Amino acid sequence: MRHVIFLLATLGLASTSQAAGLPTYELHVRDGQFTPPRLQVPAGQRFKIIVKNVGTGPIEFESTPLRVEKVLSPGAQSFVVIHPLKPGRYPFFDEFRMDLPEGEIIAQ
Repeated sequence: MRHVIFLLATLGLASTSQAAGLPTYELHVRDGQFTPPRLQVPAGQRFKIIVKNVGTGPIEFESTPLRVEKVLSPGAQSFVVIHPLKPGRYPFFDEFRMDLPEGEIIAQ
């Protein structure tokens, strides 16, 4: 039983350090405007996006092709981990402000 607990603890540490080593990008959203509007990422590699709502109202960071969405209240931040992408362009948007320009992830 001790060996099983040790093994599970070791696996937990390995997965934590693996997540900590992900390339990380920061995206600020102010009332539907993205800064930066484009993220360039390496194709074929997982990565993390830290999304910060620096605006006055709620946002919903969403990407249909990436199958991610995250609702954030003003001042909140969270993150999403994106699976390895094929080279290409992947749009994202604030679903609460569909009239504003989309952002995009460019995988190369």
